[in-house]
Amino acid sequence: MTIFETSFEVCNPMGGIHTVVSSKAPTLVKEYENVYFFGPLLEHSYNHFTPSKTLLKKWKESLLKAGIKVEVGYWNLPCKPVTILVDYSHLWEKKDEIYGHFWEEFGVQSHAAVNDYDMSAMFGYAVGQVMESLYHFLHKEKPQEKDYIAQFHEWQTAFGLLYLKDKCRPIRTVFTTHATGIGRSIAFNNKPLYDCFEGFNGDQMANELGFVSKHSVEKTAAHQADCFTTVSEGTARECQQLLEKKVDVVTPNGFNSSIVTKSEDYEKGRANARKLLLKYARSKGIRVTSKDTLVCISGRAEWKNKGIDIFLHAIEKLDYQLSSKQRIIAFVLVPYLHMADRVYNNTTVLFVSDFLDGTDPFFKVPYYDLLIGMDLTVFPSYYEPWGYTPLESIAFHVPTITTSLAGFGQWALAHDSGTIEKGVEVVERRDSNYWDVVEKVVQTILKFLHFSDKEKEQIAQKASKLAALADWSKMFVHYKEAYKIALKK
Repeated sequence: MTIFETSFEVCNPMGGIHTVVSSKAPTLVKEYENVYFFGPLLEHSYNHFTPSKTLLKKWKESLLKAGIKVEVGYWNLPCKPVTILVDYSHLWEKKDEIYGHFWEEFGVQSHAAVNDYDMSAMFGYAVGQVMESLYHFLHKEKPQEKDYIAQFHEWQTAFGLLYLKDKCRPIRTVFTTHATGIGRSIAFNNKPLYDCFEGFNGDQMANELGFVSKHSVEKTAAHQADCFTTVSEGTARECQQLLEKKVDVVTPNGFNSSIVTKSEDYEKGRANARKLLLKYARSKGIRVTSKDTLVCISGRAEWKNKGIDIFLHAIEKLDYQLSSKQRIIAFVLVPYLHMADRVYNNTTVLFVSDFLDGTDPFFKVPYYDLLIGMDLTVFPSYYEPWGYTPLESIAFHVPTITTSLAGFGQWALAHDSGTIEKGVEVVERRDSNYWDVVEKVVQTILKFLHFSDKEKEQIAQKASKLAALADWSKMFVHYKEAYKIALKK
């Protein structure tokens, strides 16, 4: 079997999908001999990519003659997967023609395009062209190979899937939505997504919220794919309600445990991280001690969806309930969220707005090298189809708080976890219980503070064991099922 896989975040780290695709890559290339990743050819892509002068040289030259530019090489991951970065600039002058054809062929409503729709559409279409060309090249060399799967992540790649359905049907398609665009938009616009769930119509809301084109292409891809998947049962319900398409299989996100700090280096890594975090606090004029409890929230700058609002209210409320001997330093590790630090009597909130990839001006280490120094993490999400941040946390032995609306929270409950004593506190969250969630977060943190060092160590071990169940070696079976469904379609 030959696997093509594409995302706009291949060699282009922007968020959780980059984590999905890059962490799954080692398992994918181990399972299948022929795996090719496709990403956008951007200037900064070369920071994560090593070009090759010989790999697929003849095919690359033939593409160039056809007016399509690609770079062929390897993604800079330990498994070094073959990766093709695709230039889509040649399509801008054909944009309206492409939109017109896809309207006639599939009913995609590109006329209402706004923001990044054009860029994503042209990228996806170009990837479709390149996949078609590579399929014919490989099939000519190995005609006995008949099973080709193309995996598309999110609406940004949907034009590629539709291109293959139009031009190259022998390649079977799998479409994975990691969050419905219209569901995220409903949540972002402070509408009661959950309390009024069954009353929402995706097409109607897309018109109301100015999300017509993105919703249209996502819905079309979901219906046209040979296999349609999403990352949690909660989002599967969302797909059926808002995209009017039942998913074929749920493909939960896994984690690559090989990147977790080894046991023999754990204490050193944790000590180094705490040293850096406390140094940062001191640089802000904060009085610190080695016994201070360090907590954090991280992720995208989505105030409500990521629960940043609840986190800040909880830390403020905690200040009144701590004794003079208890101190909490709370870090908001959220890129591009520029806010003033908050200093109370017993709690402090410090905002770190840099992208923590090892190149920021202060820490100069990646996010994981700071995460390991935390005592507890808090992710009280409202809209979180999966939730990598709490999974990453427990993988690095740091207990976490999440919610019942997060896919990861639902997964933890299904695996006999859900209280902080077991490593993951899953707080019930609805549209109408905001302050109850704040109070539950406060009480969970207070409970955690009263555990002994030995009890905290035991909790950390339980958290790590739960994370091991989400390793890609166990989670990848769901993608295999998706491939089977696509091939049978």
